[in-house]
Amino acid sequence: MKICVYGASSDVIDPVYLDAGYELGRRMAARGHGLVYGGGARGMMGAAARGVYDGGGWQLGIAPSFFHVDGVLFEHCDEFIYTDTMRERKQLMEEHSDAFVMTAGGIGTFEEFFEVLTLKQLGRHTKPIAVLNTGGYFDALETMLKQAVEQRFMKEGCLSLYRFCSTPDEVLDYLENAAQIPVDPAAFKHFEEGSLKKG
Repeated sequence: MKICVYGASSDVIDPVYLDAGYELGRRMAARGHGLVYGGGARGMMGAAARGVYDGGGWQLGIAPSFFHVDGVLFEHCDEFIYTDTMRERKQLMEEHSDAFVMTAGGIGTFEEFFEVLTLKQLGRHTKPIAVLNTGGYFDALETMLKQAVEQRFMKEGCLSLYRFCSTPDEVLDYLENAAQIPVDPAAFKHFEEGSLKKG
């Protein structure tokens, strides 16, 4: 399985997150999975890449050509694709992956997660999505998503489109066993027949 990992590009974070990213990469390699990611050498991206590399695993880096400067990109990728834009980068990461994992990160990481989640909700893919919730970093996000259901901004079924996990092995157990069942967008939207009227 080729697993796309999203995560921070900064090293100025608590080492507990970097350790979890490295362990995720190492366990991916040990269990025969490849890494697809943004090609970075630092932060969570770099940690996962080093874990895969040290474990003898395969990895594909995808990044805009303007990131190709000293120290920014991981130099040990088996394959590397350079793009013109960030948007193209995200699209290729999605196309080359069989599953997705969000690790600790900021705005860019949140955007990547919500894009693949939205595409799954709309039935554009059936690939499993997991969140590595190291140290409870994403607890507030999990609460927010549940609140969106309670306030009727989302259907409860949307909560089944992803899984929050505490450890790398829990993430991989979920991804390996998640069935890629076709998604019916109607099951995850509040639109009802006749509810959209011309104004």
